[in-house]
Amino acid sequence: MSDGAMKGMNADEVIDCVGLYCPMPIAHTARKIKEMKPGQVLEVLADDKGIKEDMPNWCKMTGNEFLGIEERDGVYHAFVRKSA
Repeated sequence: MSDGAMKGMNADEVIDCVGLYCPMPIAHTARKIKEMKPGQVLEVLADDKGIKEDMPNWCKMTGNEFLGIEERDGVYHAFVRKSA
């Protein structure tokens, strides 16, 4: 997904993991995604650049859909759709 397409993406839930470092953004993502309904989109905010590799890998391992990531002003916005 291109960065342009993500800017208009509406997430159902947003979690702020700015200031947290590996593995905490993924741990918070895993906890939050369990509370969500299949098909809903979670936006994860983080300033740890490790999320660029960690989030797609976590999605592959868990079967959730990695929709993309973009950086805005030093904060990464990662988008994940909960699997059915």
